[in-house]
Amino acid sequence: MQNQAATSYSERNFQPVVEQCTGCDRIVEEAESQFCQSYLKPESKWRLGICNFATHAKPEITVTTVRINPLKAAKRASAQKV
Repeated sequence: MQNQAATSYSERNFQPVVEQCTGCDRIVEEAESQFCQSYLKPESKWRLGICNFATHAKPEITVTTVRINPLKAAKRASAQKV
């Protein structure tokens, strides 16, 4: 990763966007540079995974099915009725 100097965008010190931000609807271009309009340091939002402001990336949701033993399920259900 490159350590890019902060550049002024609307009188704030915004960092330029990183490669993962490409395609996001929150990118604003000013003075031939691209900035995120929601976050000052977009690089740190991608450090732990997907940026929560990203409009172009969706988190993967995995659904797992759990097999329950029918005998244990019946015992639990009958124990709750009493």
